[in-house]
Amino acid sequence: MDTHGRGWTDDEDPADQWVLDPGTGNYEMRQGPPAARPDSVTSPPAATPSVTPSAATRTDAPRRRGPAAPEVPGQRGRRRAGGGAGPERAGGTPPGRRKRRAEKSGKQKALLWTGGVMAFVLVGGSVGAYLVYDHFFGNIDTLPDDGAGTGGFSPDRAINVLLIGTDKRTGAGNEGYGDRNSPGHADTTILLHVSKDRTNTTALSIPRDLVTDIPDCPTTQADGTQKVIPGTPNKRFNESLGQFGRTPSCTMRTVTEMTGIRIDHFMVADFNAVKTLTTAVDGVTVCLAKDVDDRDSKLKLSRGEHTIQGEQALAFVRTRKSFGNSGDLDRIKTQQQFMSSLMRKMKSDDTLTDPKKLWNLAEAATEALTVDSTLKDVGKLRALAMELNKVDLKNISFATVPVVDNPAETVKATVVLHRTKAPQLFSMVREDVSLTEVKKKEKSRKAAEEAARLKGPRAEPSEVRVKVLNGGAKGGSAQTVLSWLQNDQLIMKSENGGNAPENVAKTQLVYAPSQADQARLIAEVMGLSASALKPTAEDPAAGAEPEPMALTLGPDFQEPGVPLAAPTEVPKDIPKVEADKTVCAE
Repeated sequence: MDTHGRGWTDDEDPADQWVLDPGTGNYEMRQGPPAARPDSVTSPPAATPSVTPSAATRTDAPRRRGPAAPEVPGQRGRRRAGGGAGPERAGGTPPGRRKRRAEKSGKQKALLWTGGVMAFVLVGGSVGAYLVYDHFFGNIDTLPDDGAGTGGFSPDRAINVLLIGTDKRTGAGNEGYGDRNSPGHADTTILLHVSKDRTNTTALSIPRDLVTDIPDCPTTQADGTQKVIPGTPNKRFNESLGQFGRTPSCTMRTVTEMTGIRIDHFMVADFNAVKTLTTAVDGVTVCLAKDVDDRDSKLKLSRGEHTIQGEQALAFVRTRKSFGNSGDLDRIKTQQQFMSSLMRKMKSDDTLTDPKKLWNLAEAATEALTVDSTLKDVGKLRALAMELNKVDLKNISFATVPVVDNPAETVKATVVLHRTKAPQLFSMVREDVSLTEVKKKEKSRKAAEEAARLKGPRAEPSEVRVKVLNGGAKGGSAQTVLSWLQNDQLIMKSENGGNAPENVAKTQLVYAPSQADQARLIAEVMGLSASALKPTAEDPAAGAEPEPMALTLGPDFQEPGVPLAAPTEVPKDIPKVEADKTVCAE
């Protein structure tokens, strides 16, 4: 019996364990050993197909089976025999053995393996096949999302997944890293955005030392009841997880409140994920622009390229004193470069044509993973992986949330959002604007019609009549905009309309067809997109003056002068890492 407990020995290729079921069109595990190998151990019944994405983020906290507990997930060992088995595993009777197929070449067997066994997706599509069976699905733990997410991704819209790692130190081999008794923090967090048309992916890193507001967090307790963990303003982002019993659902809420981006799912990987994933692919190549000898992380490497795995790979992503100014922002760059290299290795022929390597990779990834409870459905996991796997590696970009040093501190230890660049980058993600140069699909007729609304003459400020309403923006926003329009833009015929009859998802401007020139001016000064302009069906009766235009501020509104339309290019000075390119850590 091999170490994975699936009934083949080391001298039998695991790809030979899978056969095509003509009734379903899926590959399934063969229910017995090859006819020519009577000494082999018979495999258990075929498991239910499933698939799960994986994250290269770090976490390390206790794992639990059964009811979800308000605890940061962490490392666990391999499943005990029979643990968590479904009805097929517990009491099913193996069907008759299948006749062994004619021997195939190694390349052909590898294609069967990648096409019929798994689709492991690490940060947007790293391995690229389709089915992972119940053996892997059973490795994964779940925690409730407590209503913080959208309820699940949809194939007809963009996908947002929050990848989280903690700095909790439990788990075999991790006791020596310090901070042993801490409940953990959100140490490494990446918002993974996959575009609606699946042509590109943005991986947005959120600094752990970013000062932000942590909202109230309804959190499911071990007994199934809910407790609201009070929010705290002006706290480090990393306190959104682990502290005061906060779970990943609270980190989701914090990110949504900060960015305005609704998240579909969260995924948390344990502290050993970097060790096991890099070992599964026989190491990841990294490049250093200088010699490194960090006693804290125990990273010691010379200048140039190195292939690292296991403890050495963990030391590479943990080091804070080796590159840049020895801060967390430079560590984020190093981690992005590492993850890009790991993705390239997982996409390489060396991995895709090696069935045993793929199996080890799937084993390592699922053992390391905790996902939100909306993903525990087998079909949902498989569908998500198929969507993520559509993105080409060259169209995956890493970026970091734009920040500046906290002006409230004398000794700089934390950061705050950049006043203009952060909202612009968040807007690009919300509006599905790619950070990479990908081929754009032809605009639909509706999009072309919307764009035409911005073309044409603009009214003089003295001619514009507009009423400003609050439809979901922060309190006082309508008055702030009114003062800005009158004092800075000289639009004197503007008024405060108070709260809108109902909230809107995004800021919008409603106007009559005869007010189109006025609408274009408001769109220009407010930075509105064409889709924010909502013309009415017709003008008022002849001789009657139309009502003032209605500018309703939504939750996307930040402050006057910050464009509400997503920019078409990344704001200047925001570093990016392209997943298909090698960058040397400096």
